[in-house]
Amino acid sequence: MNALRVTGGRVLRPDGRVTESDVTIDRDAGTIAAVGDETVSGERADDADADLPSTADETLDADGGLVIPGLVNAHTHVAMTLLRGYADDKPLDPWLREDIWPAEAELTPNDIEAGAELGVLEMIRSGTTAFADMYFAMDRVADVVDRAGVRARLGHGVVTVGKDDADARADVEESLAVAKELDGAADGRIRTAFMPHSLTTVGEAFLREGVAEAREADIPIHLHANETTDEVDPIVDERGERPIAYAEELGALGADDFFAHGVHLDGSEIDRLADAGTAVVHCPASNMKLASGMAPVQRLRDAGVTVALGTDGAASNNDLDVFDEMRDAAMLGKLAADDASAVPAAAVVEMATAGGADALGLPGGRIEPGAAADLAVVDLDAPHLTPVHDPVSHLAYAARGSDVRHTVCDGEVLMRDREVLTLDADAVRERAAAAANDLVDRVGE
Repeated sequence: MNALRVTGGRVLRPDGRVTESDVTIDRDAGTIAAVGDETVSGERADDADADLPSTADETLDADGGLVIPGLVNAHTHVAMTLLRGYADDKPLDPWLREDIWPAEAELTPNDIEAGAELGVLEMIRSGTTAFADMYFAMDRVADVVDRAGVRARLGHGVVTVGKDDADARADVEESLAVAKELDGAADGRIRTAFMPHSLTTVGEAFLREGVAEAREADIPIHLHANETTDEVDPIVDERGERPIAYAEELGALGADDFFAHGVHLDGSEIDRLADAGTAVVHCPASNMKLASGMAPVQRLRDAGVTVALGTDGAASNNDLDVFDEMRDAAMLGKLAADDASAVPAAAVVEMATAGGADALGLPGGRIEPGAAADLAVVDLDAPHLTPVHDPVSHLAYAARGSDVRHTVCDGEVLMRDREVLTLDADAVRERAAAAANDLVDRVGE
């Protein structure tokens, strides 16, 4: 075994316990071989047949830190880092139509690659090891994922409004083709999905065709749903049914599917999601910034719906730090439920780890023998994390992405002592800044 050992730290276990344990990783397999004395077989690591090395080929010092599952950003548009701070303080619909869509029309594949590099760099530095991305030029995003060493669920975003039939159909076909061609790339770290933007920005005929082909090819579906009342009212007015019922009628509500936002869900829709096993990705910062509303997260969880966390794009957040999202989710969840005990710390940590991995159908999210070796080490020695009465509380309410010391994905060290090893941070920042400036200049011409 080519062993990596994370030593000297405390470990957040799947049941919420925090134990003082070393973590032994089988880098050849990309999995966790042991946590303390516990091995894959359930035997103690000091048993003769446990077959664990007495020394490690490489070690990561976690002394004074908390070893946590790698965070999962379950909904974003990663290349939108180029539009960070470009158009703030507007409602969703005019923000999209007046600012974002005109800028996106000017994007080149090189721009998208530069923005994706910047976003992935930001996520590695803040302990995120997996993300879901709906955008364009996904072959270039896949190249970034491959080089950076993270995991991703990728898909080409489909928008048919404003397009003629030929262009609209080509958009659907591209999303399906991307899902088929990229699945399993980056040594299996990339999975894919068919990603229509939403139930209102893709015409019914195109949705039906795309969903039917995705189902035939066993491709999951990811879309925005019930983000604003503008995504709900037209469907209710035109069809006499709620959006989630419409999605179910289309065949887009399945156990492998995941929907972003879910802000304006009623009780019948929550029940449909729970019955179908479809996950919801909560994006609290974006929902607050765009004044979209407060998602019923506690009600979703109470109904048994898998809830994950996403940052959305950096243009509506304005960062990709999932620690920020945990804090926002906990605070906003209490307001939405009018209950200070709603969406507690342990729940948002689960949403950011195991919940995200489950929603995306990706490995990771748990530190236990046999699980994917995706983890981060969070320093606990900063003033804002002192004293440590409850480390889980700190993860939800006090920790920041800048507190992450090491990041590991698939058994490979992506960041050691806050230095990203798989991307050249200075070069990435310079390239993205130049691309963003050129993009804004083109939009203004």
